[in-house]
Amino acid sequence: MAPIRKVLRLTAAGLVLGTGLLGGAAAGAWLTGGDGATGTAFDDARELWRDLPVDELFPPEIDGEGAGPGRADRRWIRVAVAPDGACAEALDPLLAEALADAGCHRLVRATYTDETETTVTTVGLLFTEADAAETTTLSGRFADQELAGRADLLPKPYAAPGTVAEDFGDAQRASWSLRVLTELPVVLYTVTGFADGREVAEPEPAAEATAEDADSTVALAGLGHDAQGIADQIETGLGQAAEARTQEAR
Repeated sequence: MAPIRKVLRLTAAGLVLGTGLLGGAAAGAWLTGGDGATGTAFDDARELWRDLPVDELFPPEIDGEGAGPGRADRRWIRVAVAPDGACAEALDPLLAEALADAGCHRLVRATYTDETETTVTTVGLLFTEADAAETTTLSGRFADQELAGRADLLPKPYAAPGTVAEDFGDAQRASWSLRVLTELPVVLYTVTGFADGREVAEPEPAAEATAEDADSTVALAGLGHDAQGIADQIETGLGQAAEARTQEAR
């Protein structure tokens, strides 16, 4: 239990930092539906990084029921929230170029570890300046050109000093997920590596590392499942929080 207590202490420190950076719980307007978000509601959602408490953007703990290899349950603990900053600092140059047309309104990030402190995962929410139509076009381009699976378009990890992720550098990136959301002006990404700082020569996108017949070290260690599972939970939570604020505003 000692490692978990250490992580929880670091999580509390990250909460203080993140709350100051990300602000209070002011309501933001949001609209969802079969036809997606449009107009003023979509533009207002650009401020969700500021309107939502840090614990709604990046929960202190994330439970992934059936999210691990063999549909095993997973649990991830937040170890740090990064200061919000420039998008270029968190993206490899080619990825920054691929997203340049969308613009960078604000970037917020957090890093998690699994409960055994074997893996570390950085999750980022890049709030863009694109409107709904531009976001749909960007999403289509990423899908058509399979950009989300290219190893030269990797996001960077947030290696928080004094945590189990402090050795999580570019060379340690093992798996990742990259999604252009169309219901919000957001690009969501996760990038995962081993907590012991080992380098990975050939990172694999989460979609490949979670395939049923995947047998690489990355796949067998569940790194793709971490990248995918955390991305799923953060995306779901963000959408639910935004919808709740819509209902409150009505």
